[in-house]
Amino acid sequence: MDRTAWIVVTLCVIGLIVWQIYVVKQTPRRPAPVTVAQPSPSPAISSSIAPLPGAPAPVPTPTPAEVAASFPEKIETLRNSDVELRLTNRGGGIKEAVLLKQIAEKEQRVVLNSAQSAPIGAIIEQPSAPTFPEFTASPVSDSAVQFERMTAEQVAVRKKFFFQQSSENKDNYVIEMDLDLENRGTEPYQSGGYFVALGSAAPIHPRDYPSYTRLGWCIDGRAKGIDVGWFGSSGGFLGLGQRAARPYYQETIAGAEWVAVSNQFFTTLLAPLTAKATGVWGRRFDIERAPDQKLLGIEGALGMPGFQLPPGQTYSARFEVYAGPKLYHRLAQLPHNEAEVMDFGIFKLFKLVCQFLLNFMNLLHSWLGDYGLAILALTTIIKLTLWPIQNRANRSMRQMAALSPKMQELKDKYKDDPTRMNQELMKLYKQYGINPVGGCLPMMIQIPIFFGLFKMLGQAVELRNAKFLWVKDLSQPDTIAHLPLLGWPVNIIPLCMAATQIWLMAMTPKTGDPTQRRVMMFTPLIFLFICYNFAAALALYYTAQNLFSILQFYQNKRQPMPTLEKVVPAGKRKR
Repeated sequence: MDRTAWIVVTLCVIGLIVWQIYVVKQTPRRPAPVTVAQPSPSPAISSSIAPLPGAPAPVPTPTPAEVAASFPEKIETLRNSDVELRLTNRGGGIKEAVLLKQIAEKEQRVVLNSAQSAPIGAIIEQPSAPTFPEFTASPVSDSAVQFERMTAEQVAVRKKFFFQQSSENKDNYVIEMDLDLENRGTEPYQSGGYFVALGSAAPIHPRDYPSYTRLGWCIDGRAKGIDVGWFGSSGGFLGLGQRAARPYYQETIAGAEWVAVSNQFFTTLLAPLTAKATGVWGRRFDIERAPDQKLLGIEGALGMPGFQLPPGQTYSARFEVYAGPKLYHRLAQLPHNEAEVMDFGIFKLFKLVCQFLLNFMNLLHSWLGDYGLAILALTTIIKLTLWPIQNRANRSMRQMAALSPKMQELKDKYKDDPTRMNQELMKLYKQYGINPVGGCLPMMIQIPIFFGLFKMLGQAVELRNAKFLWVKDLSQPDTIAHLPLLGWPVNIIPLCMAATQIWLMAMTPKTGDPTQRRVMMFTPLIFLFICYNFAAALALYYTAQNLFSILQFYQNKRQPMPTLEKVVPAGKRKR
């Protein structure tokens, strides 16, 4: 390498080291587990805390909005084979949803929402300062629980929770909440609108990216949303775009099909069935797990339109609640575009690629019984499908390498006239029948595949706790140790990915000018930088793909070197 190349490589390495130092400083170390006494059931949504699934509940920081409950809390339970709902008379909603088949840390089950959060389905007037009155709970049957209370305006409020009937034998995470308000007074009751609490969501792992923990909603089949980073202050760039931290998010919307709070793999989603949501509200909160560790959670609520209720009349509303893992095949069966909560991107092509790859990976897993093998099989099938195209690309690159001396002659001859040089190069390519971008075609085809896998593998809950060789969880980095003092994680598969990419580049015929070759030389560092702390499944796919490409290059090199032959125009061919 020349001096310029060494300078660029050095800057890239320094940038990678600085970034790792920043990540380590921004992400506190995992503390030792602590035991926390059962907290009071009174905190409101404005101070709700959602713990990591399976971890002890953190202690919430009290706020003025918290008012001690004047009644004892009573819990009713609904359960099917997949989820157990713990319903509370405090606000008449779901205090916690225990996912019976999703395992968290220390072999405990994943719990959605928190004992300190607003109950899912609680009706509140002001999300920033809610109150949760006492309801009377009465089990209707083994599969339904009803709550009832009377307001000061003589309006009877009834809520009924029950599991929706499904023909599926698994993945039944859908609950229906029926709300009825009956005016038993003598005066009309006027509502200016109300909110329904979503509960809260929090990061699963201490090193989760902020973009995973988000509040989302869907309008006309398109998902929108914010993540916990939206609430923080920003110093802007060079003093531009500065803004202070924002306490909450509230927006009036033109009819949403659903609103949800989510983390990387799980979601609590509410879809109103009788009228669309007209507002969305959210707030970020801190989770203090230890003095040196702070995580960020999010809580939310959906707004519903107002109504007038004459004496003797009843207002009814129905809500679908999905509380469970973000399983695409299950969400896609629901009728209100619930699968959009997967956040597969805004481009239709990438969404289709994500959906196909996820379904195909699950199909392969059903045959092979191992997600690591399913990813390798998926890589093999993709590579074999693109094999003929890559063969033609490799041949084109070898032809370009053979043509390189003639190209250099033209560049030296017309170095002071770039326009003429490009014209002569195009004539040279045409003269020998070579497509200068032929070697780029497989890369262009693989771009949507790579980004599709990037988005899909980042949210595939199926990969949670999936083991492969030394990897304990394919949905997380395959960290085997941390460097002393610095605390940097040692992730093996991304390092193998970078090594195989360097090997592959060493085999690739040298085409283009020196500047282009130097730029391509940094590709392994760029991919290592991007993928180092992402799911091991993504690095596994890319490493396997590199090995297949190396094998294909070896096969192509054993073939005779293509000869340069001028293309004879059709009009001059001998007949």
